[in-house]
Amino acid sequence: MSSSPSKTALRRALTCAGLALAPVLALTAPATAIPAIPTIPTAPADVNFDCEANAPIVGPQHVNLKQSAEVTAPATVAPGGALDVVIDPAPNSVPGDVAGFKVKEIKGFALKIPVPANSSYVSADLTGGSGLGSTPPKITVDGSVATLAFPGPIAGGAQFELPTVTVHLKAGTSGKIETKLAGTSYADPGLTFTAVATQIIDIEAPTACFPNPSPTFTTTTIG
Repeated sequence: MSSSPSKTALRRALTCAGLALAPVLALTAPATAIPAIPTIPTAPADVNFDCEANAPIVGPQHVNLKQSAEVTAPATVAPGGALDVVIDPAPNSVPGDVAGFKVKEIKGFALKIPVPANSSYVSADLTGGSGLGSTPPKITVDGSVATLAFPGPIAGGAQFELPTVTVHLKAGTSGKIETKLAGTSYADPGLTFTAVATQIIDIEAPTACFPNPSPTFTTTTIG
């Protein structure tokens, strides 16, 4: 049986609402090493995200997303040396109206960034960013995963820019340090948020995304 016009419109609205925040997923790109080693600029990296919005009435909706990010990283780092991972996301905006449904807001953003193998987490700094709500973003670390999170909301039609993230790492004794995004499936997402669409009532669609495929952004050789 084909979907009714209202369900079709709602399905499109929730899909586009989910699209609005997914560009921030490009938020993992590494950068500089010990002071004696210059950073090496690279071409923008593209990452594809597979997202599922669990919308009421119409059921799960799927969309593939692409986002680019500039990344820089050292080619090498000394054993036990300092390594900075720098992330500078591009500005974006949330659509205001889709298929007759008003996009009210995006909220509850959380992006997981694994601490790379052969390194250990030291600290992280956040600078800049705009349009993200009254509560500033923060980074927390649990085990080998760092999470960038903020409650929002970001209103429909509004512009926003995520902060620049600098993660300070300590290199191990040997091997390679590779930077990637977290997430392997909808059940194991690297990014989560809630998209809210409205017409007569507000409809919330919790959304889970993972990089598919999951690229390696940079590789730094220890030693």
